Amino acid sequence: MVEEKLETVEKNDIGQLLRAEITSEMKKAYLDYAMSVIVSRALPDVRDGLKPVHRRILYAMHEINLTHAAKFAKSAKIVGEVMGKYHPHGDIPIYDSLVRMAQNFSMRYPLIEGQGNFGSMDGDPPAHMRYTEARMAAITTEMLLDLEKETVNYLDNFDATLKEPVFLPALLPNLLLMGSEGIAVGMATKIPPHNLTEVLEAVIYMIGKTKFETIPNTDVPHINSDVNIDELLEFIKGPDFPTAGSIYNIEEIRNVYSTGRGKILIRGKAEIEEIGGGKSAIIITELPYQVNKALLVARIAGLAKEKKIEGISDLRDESDRQGMRIVVELKRDSSPKKILNN
Repeated sequence: MVEEKLETVEKNDIGQLLRAEITSEMKKAYLDYAMSVIVSRALPDVRDGLKPVHRRILYAMHEINLTHAAKFAKSAKIVGEVMGKYHPHGDIPIYDSLVRMAQNFSMRYPLIEGQGNFGSMDGDPPAHMRYTEARMAAITTEMLLDLEKETVNYLDNFDATLKEPVFLPALLPNLLLMGSEGIAVGMATKIPPHNLTEVLEAVIYMIGKTKFETIPNTDVPHINSDVNIDELLEFIKGPDFPTAGSIYNIEEIRNVYSTGRGKILIRGKAEIEEIGGGKSAIIITELPYQVNKALLVARIAGLAKEKKIEGISDLRDESDRQGMRIVVELKRDSSPKKILNN
């Protein structure tokens, strides 16, 4: 791309005023803005699978030695550390990000261990940060391992008074394990989470089949691998969501991994049980990822009230700490399979 030569129109004490074509200047400014959004906020770094706010939360916890073996600390303290030193964009976005990393229904492997009310699958909000406590989860140790051994580069924080890592060492392939979702300017990503054992087995296999060669007259390594999608699918069977569920269109998985595009349909787990008196019930124990349980129950109740689904005599949510359980009690003369398929 040839840089446009700008004509100096005026010089003053501050600098100089340049004449520029509005079309080229708008194009350059938009691209600069787009890249700033991508790098600074919206999309994760493939090297550690984290967005800046998540990386800064973990790094701040690391700096105050809030490891898995340490005592829990108030979430407000963590948020204050992050906002004051690395991420001055308000306490609510920081706390929301911290909460999500502690939710076992949002993260396949939570990076933060929370104590207190961190929300629920019903969409209930978490308690205020002054009431909840947190520390790193055990798995997060692998994300920060050898950070002090100059394994990664550092850059200035927002006011150039401190340093923060460009990315974390991340011994684990975090981007694939946790998945990610983000919308930037002109691009977006939505990566599902995966199973730790499956991903590591695939990585080990791929390393064994990879040749590392040095490009002549340079120190640049060239990685040559002939591992194909079908070989990787022998290890990685598909996404592994924290709320479980079953993949409906299994045949689409190969296309998604081959092209990076496509849809994976998830459905919950439901079984028909006899409850006595000639009656039966549909027991729902798993839901698709990111489905709000309370809204689902309300939706089923609404359809039953409107007679769009007939044969339901009672509906209740019996979920507790042991797991999820939604009971759809049916009338004696109803067809359980027909209602379930609705």
